[in-house]
Amino acid sequence: MFNVLNMSSVPDTGASGTGGDPGDLTARARIRDAAISRFAADGVAGTPVRAIAADAGVSAGLVIHHFGSKDALRVACDQHVAATIRDRKQAAAASGANLDPVAAMRDGAEGPPLLRYLARTLVDGSPHVAELVDELVEDAVGYMATGIETGMLKPVDDLRGCATVLTLWSLGSVVLHEHVQRLTGVDLTGDPAATGGWAVPASEILSKGILAEGLYDRLRAAFAVEDATSAPGGQT
Repeated sequence: MFNVLNMSSVPDTGASGTGGDPGDLTARARIRDAAISRFAADGVAGTPVRAIAADAGVSAGLVIHHFGSKDALRVACDQHVAATIRDRKQAAAASGANLDPVAAMRDGAEGPPLLRYLARTLVDGSPHVAELVDELVEDAVGYMATGIETGMLKPVDDLRGCATVLTLWSLGSVVLHEHVQRLTGVDLTGDPAATGGWAVPASEILSKGILAEGLYDRLRAAFAVEDATSAPGGQT
């Protein structure tokens, strides 16, 4: 639940990223948000610059003026999505165990469709995808550390490893959002406040665990032995 909770969108003023009335958006921010929506619906390859410009209420020339190319615009969208997720999750982690999850999800209900954008961009074969995933993992290390400090999360033996696995699990569920909806009735890319059918069992798995007590210790010990014997100079 922690990794999916706030992966939605927030209003943004463009320059400051602090939020505000959508009417206050700068031209650059309007173009970026229009691109996120278009890329989410049609993919990067299937979206002409003129369509983004029309949605943003500007000329195609202004799009190029601000971003240089459609590829550079896509990178700007990736950066905005990653920054929004990071800021949202850092705020949630800083709340500690007193976080109101429903309020947090409602707060993320406005703005461009960031989850649909992620679902589309993660499978489009762009070389920028690896950079986006790496940034999301690195950010997860930071806000999980904050969550441990504030008591929201339990301490873990391998923070980076856990952040990597949880982020990839979450991104996988976003990519498979149509199957999530088919099997659970929950649209992960829709209203965050309507995701209880996914968030509650996910929270149960993460907070209560499902493995028999002691299995983790045996697995960790077994793989430690395997790693030692596989290392150069070790037994085979």
